[in-house]
Amino acid sequence: MKKSLVIMLVLVLVTSFSLYAGGKTEEAAMEVDNSVEVLHWWTSGGEAAALNVLKEDLEAKGIEWIDSPLAGGGGEQAMTVLRTRATANDAPAAAQMLGFDIIDWAELGFLANLNDVAEKENWDAVIPDALKKFSKYNGVWIAAPVNVHSTNWVWANKKICDELGIATPITSWVDYITALDKVQASGRIALAHGGQAWQDATIFDGVVIAAGGPEFYKASMIDLDPTALGSDTMLKAFGMMTQLRGYLDPNFSGRDWNLASAMVIEGQAAFQMMGDWAKGEFLNAGQVPGTDFVAFRTPGTQGTVTFNADQFVMFKVDESKRAAQEMLASAILSPSFQVAFNTVKGSVPARTDVSDAEFTIIGKAGMKELAEANKNGTLFGSMAHGHAAPAAVKNAVMDVVTSHFNGQYGDAEAVEKLVQAVANAQ
Repeated sequence: MKKSLVIMLVLVLVTSFSLYAGGKTEEAAMEVDNSVEVLHWWTSGGEAAALNVLKEDLEAKGIEWIDSPLAGGGGEQAMTVLRTRATANDAPAAAQMLGFDIIDWAELGFLANLNDVAEKENWDAVIPDALKKFSKYNGVWIAAPVNVHSTNWVWANKKICDELGIATPITSWVDYITALDKVQASGRIALAHGGQAWQDATIFDGVVIAAGGPEFYKASMIDLDPTALGSDTMLKAFGMMTQLRGYLDPNFSGRDWNLASAMVIEGQAAFQMMGDWAKGEFLNAGQVPGTDFVAFRTPGTQGTVTFNADQFVMFKVDESKRAAQEMLASAILSPSFQVAFNTVKGSVPARTDVSDAEFTIIGKAGMKELAEANKNGTLFGSMAHGHAAPAAVKNAVMDVVTSHFNGQYGDAEAVEKLVQAVANAQ
């Protein structure tokens, strides 16, 4: 693959030289720009280290990396910066983006066509269908997925579980509640959690599946079927959220997710329900998977994976920058980079044909489960993380979920509010 990339770049250079030598106009004598500006929000700890893998890979190929970081995460801040730059005809070569934000930009016509490199490298055969929903628009590849994070995980302190006789993995909701009761009775915090809307909604993703199975998750969170949203099964889901609320410590409100992870790492709490980015916190703390901590799917969701996927969207650039941009896209999806990046980031590769040899036991399990879910049609975008429904709907769902979780609505009222909120947001 590297050889083909070098050949592509050489051809561009030769073409430019030939045009110049042949006495063409200055416009035709295009000078190749071997730089790529990348806008992203991976600015801390393991995120920066993971991104540096891509930077070094490109620099080894002679491509200059122009870093445009946005501290503080993605979301509206990143979109505001992009809107300002794009309307001023100053968009970067690539920008980190998630879910339905990608589709919004594609509809505006700002994104580049990556079909040439995608066809050469057979992306269609190796990238899961659920990711392609956001990587392609009207049959055109517009983005290169970097990873797949799955959200329906539970992280557990193994020492506490062993001490209390809690066997892992826990696969049923009844057994999970029993385990939480045991921890609480021991005087420890059963469930570490940060009271932020996106964290509440992350738990809700898994709870909806545990309450009604993958078909119910699809009907309610992706198809937005009013009948499913207002059903007894959704009432059950909110009841399960009420159960979980009873296992939190009094200081959970406003806590960042990584601080909740630290509570599990330090033995203050037994469990955390969080996406697989939490694995990086455990590994950075010197924790050994299977020895110090364990991870398993939210009980009742085995066989189903809810995901979000970081992607680098490619913006339309001058022809002089196209070769470097395509090399960036190719490098992102190369198997070697997918392994190097995701072993650092805690996620799994965005392609299903990558070896799991260098991944931890949790990473191996995540890769296997992703491939199986993709094959079985049980790989679904996370509502909490903008991959199940457009932003307006996501925000409406999150408002109801977090209001209920904080005691503003009872279970039945939350169901009614959810139906209304989703209807109003569409």
